[in-house]
Amino acid sequence: MKCRCFSNLCRRNLLKCTIQKLQTVNFPLIDLSSMVDTGKPLKLMQDCAAYSTLETVNYNNDQGINKVSLAKSLACLVDESPLTEKICKTRMELKRLIEIRIKKRVKEQYVDGKFHDLMAKVVANPMTLRDAYLSIKLNSNISLAYEDDDIFSESIAEELLNGNFDVNANTFSISTKGKKNETLVLPNIKLRVVQEAIRIVLEIVFRPQFSKISHGCRSGRGHHSAGRYICKEIHNVDWWFTLHVNKKLDQSILDKLFSTMEEKIEDSNLFCVIREMFDAQVLNLEFGGYPKGHGLPQEGILSPILINIFLDLFDHEFYKICMRYEALGFDVSVDRGGSHSKLRSWFRRHMKDGDHRHPNVENTGLRLHACRYMDEIFLAVSGTKDVALRFKADVMNYLQNSLHLDLQDQTEVLPVVGPQGIQFLGTLIRTGVRESPAIRTVHKLKEKVQLFASQKQKAWDLGTIRIGKKWLAHGLKKVKESEIKHLADCNSGLSKISHFRKAGMETDHWFKVLLKVWVQDINAKAENHEEIVLSKYISEPALPQELRDSFHIFQERAKEYVSCETALTLALLPNSSTTTQSITITEIVAPINVIKKRLLRYGLINSEGHPRPVSSLILQDNTQIVDWFSGLSNRWLRWYSECINFNEVKLIIVNQIRKSCIRTLAAKHRMHETEIEKRFEMELTGIPSTQEMDLEVVDEMSDSQFSYDNQALIYGISYSGLCLLSLARIVSTSRPCNCFVMGCSAAAPGVYTLHVMERQRFPGWKTGFPAAIHPSLNRRRIGLCKQHVRDLYLGHISLQSINFGAWR
Repeated sequence: MKCRCFSNLCRRNLLKCTIQKLQTVNFPLIDLSSMVDTGKPLKLMQDCAAYSTLETVNYNNDQGINKVSLAKSLACLVDESPLTEKICKTRMELKRLIEIRIKKRVKEQYVDGKFHDLMAKVVANPMTLRDAYLSIKLNSNISLAYEDDDIFSESIAEELLNGNFDVNANTFSISTKGKKNETLVLPNIKLRVVQEAIRIVLEIVFRPQFSKISHGCRSGRGHHSAGRYICKEIHNVDWWFTLHVNKKLDQSILDKLFSTMEEKIEDSNLFCVIREMFDAQVLNLEFGGYPKGHGLPQEGILSPILINIFLDLFDHEFYKICMRYEALGFDVSVDRGGSHSKLRSWFRRHMKDGDHRHPNVENTGLRLHACRYMDEIFLAVSGTKDVALRFKADVMNYLQNSLHLDLQDQTEVLPVVGPQGIQFLGTLIRTGVRESPAIRTVHKLKEKVQLFASQKQKAWDLGTIRIGKKWLAHGLKKVKESEIKHLADCNSGLSKISHFRKAGMETDHWFKVLLKVWVQDINAKAENHEEIVLSKYISEPALPQELRDSFHIFQERAKEYVSCETALTLALLPNSSTTTQSITITEIVAPINVIKKRLLRYGLINSEGHPRPVSSLILQDNTQIVDWFSGLSNRWLRWYSECINFNEVKLIIVNQIRKSCIRTLAAKHRMHETEIEKRFEMELTGIPSTQEMDLEVVDEMSDSQFSYDNQALIYGISYSGLCLLSLARIVSTSRPCNCFVMGCSAAAPGVYTLHVMERQRFPGWKTGFPAAIHPSLNRRRIGLCKQHVRDLYLGHISLQSINFGAWR
């Protein structure tokens, strides 16, 4: 009993001592009001902040309670410490929290299978508008630590609730100069906030129903997942083709889109606001025309989700077509005799999500495959060409008649077998042959035998040459001894032929004459090298006959094994039942020639293919120049990382982009290239310098706080095209300028001119540069702070984050 009381007393004294020491430490105060509302974590922090450890301990002591643990008290102190500010570290995590908060409000409106009053209860909620503005700031790579009340979320919410929000009043237009007048209508910051709120709501409502064949601007489903889906999920196809959709928005498409959305949402006010955006032309929904998902300003932030909602009708229709062709036996070549139902097998296969994971599922006969990335559609058929043509006609008929889209009928159904391949997502998709494991084992064994035999041959040649050289040295020594009287042997052969030596002839000359006579005697003039003569005619005849025969027999047997047919070698393997059939695989190839053409167009190389300086970048800072080249290389490495010829892309980066960067810096500073490499060694680490560099090294060089996995949250940022900026002027006090990036209030030290270099139409090759930027933005001047110039070059923000209406 005494020991227990003594233990409690020690514990109480230790606790008091610890608290007294902690009270003397000056912890920085936390302003909870300035932190982002993250839901439960913030409520927990507020509860812990209101909870005083010292008061609790004193209260417990007064009540005679001695069961307060030191761990519990220290845990509360940790919650009160500044470490809680690091709950959210990355932009991705913050955007997920924002979406989770809005998702709770959206789910509360789900009644009887539909979402009701989303505009009044969710979009027009000031908290939702505030979250949407925070999402815009995260897209602009702006910290959320600073409060910003410039968006007037309360006034916007009131206007939306009352139906007084004027879409046209919150837009601005930019027109091109010249005969061909093209106008681009863009939203201001208030309308951009409303669009972002609607986008998040639509993502929450419709994202769960999207098909697995749909990729692009979705969580975990980008262009890499589309390529992996084609390579891993689509097997044993005979024909493939792509469909080029080309249609601008009209009333029929708009009515079809709203009727589709009304199946899940019952809210006339929401549809009215979206329709007003279409009427004001601030919401662009153009199928084809330019590649989607690259963060182009004219595309807008609502276009991706609306395109996916509209084309999700095609995704579901594709499964209906698959069921008609595969399960109901439209292909007459398929054997109809069977003990089980084909329809049941079709449902079983699609429910189990793929044949390769379940080998017991039937995997024969006609198969249809599809993969869609936004408005790019890839289709493949396992069957006859007649079936492929009929399938193409059915798909085109549905897209034209049901979805009211225009198609280019020039698309041909191409055979899979062949080197030409098919273009999809800016890459070339083709088939290749992968050898079976048994054949690869045989070829590897042959390579090892050939390597071992060549090593032995090399060792044999080196040894015999060494013996021959020693023989030459010994002969020269004997010639020199014959010239010395007390060492000369009168009966030797050299003494007998010494009368043929001319008067005054040097010893070396006389020795060469003797060697020439010897070579003529053995008929060795046909040999290509002197070392071969020494090895073949001097060393080898002196070796034992058994040694020579065994070595030559080994070399002959090794050559016979290497040159023999693979089938004969497979028969000698212990496990002869191993499959020896080659496997046909699908490969993704990067367009090397197209990449080089873009380098020529952007001035990184000359017409002969040699790197050259980019004159438009010379007036910019050194770090900005390096960031521009680093952003281009990182874009290519990310986009083409899974291509079969990725090493060629890395070689271009090493030989062309890095060298062009060095020459640009050399032209700016008027220094030699070697001196530039030494001076900017640390800055140039952002651009790979060796062919053997790995993709992981490039990922480490990129911003560790930026993730490219979720295209639904970072749409238009991860693969935004690199734009070319030239310095227009330096900002002075007489002509001030702020940064044009939405949510940024920093002063811009310089004004830059945007150059539109790419105006290609859809479909286009993805080459790291922006495709089809609207021509009205050509030579448009924008003010940018140094941080956002870097972010734009490195791909941390896109052109959609820039407010082009700051100067009008």
